[in-house]
Amino acid sequence: MREANQLVGKALAEVGKHIKPGVTTAFLNDVADEFIRDHGAVPSFKNCPNPFGKPFPAAICTSVNNVVVHGIPSENVILKDGDVISVDCGVLLNGYNGDSCYTFSVGTISNALQNLLSVTRESLYKAISVAVVGKHVGDISYAIQSYCESFGYGVVKELTGHGIGRQMHEAPQIPNYGEQGRGILLKEGMCISIEPMITLGDPKVWLLPDHWGIITRDGKQSAHFEHTIVVRHGHSEILSSFEGIEHLEGNI
Repeated sequence: MREANQLVGKALAEVGKHIKPGVTTAFLNDVADEFIRDHGAVPSFKNCPNPFGKPFPAAICTSVNNVVVHGIPSENVILKDGDVISVDCGVLLNGYNGDSCYTFSVGTISNALQNLLSVTRESLYKAISVAVVGKHVGDISYAIQSYCESFGYGVVKELTGHGIGRQMHEAPQIPNYGEQGRGILLKEGMCISIEPMITLGDPKVWLLPDHWGIITRDGKQSAHFEHTIVVRHGHSEILSSFEGIEHLEGNI
């Protein structure tokens, strides 16, 4: 699990090197697909079916601005200055899955968007800090919801994090809203993917006609960050990594 999730982190950093105005999301997908396969893994999102039985056609999800999640890479989606793009990536390596997401800024973004990204990312780490043995899924959910809503942001309720291991999506679901002390008890060794999906405005969403992309109803931007972790006594261990991205962004 560590190896698979570290590879996801490296793949996201590789994609991050190419995020700039004028680049298509289809090109970013090609970068990720080649990088993952060159490292002996398989892009696990590719051909993964949705509830309608429609397979996802790409290696990564590229969700720009008001697309919350599951954006399909396209030659027709060209990044421009001021955009934000969340890149969600999954790999299957030696029978185990890795999953992580990062929301990148394209060129120079507004202060409002920068704050949204900062708060969403911080909510992820607040959730991780309570994902320890003896706590409940609701403690993770509450940490995200209470923090993000304190800034007036919308918390998307239709989409959740999840358990992960031999399968990309396993029990339990990890909602981004909930009550402390409620839900499944967290136990030693549980691997889960925590992924706050937060909007600048109203949290209500629509499904696009392609049966994959999820967009905000009010057209406002969103942010999405995800780490895969393992539950431990007194702490949680982050298996994925943003380190390569942080080097790119000059934060290390």
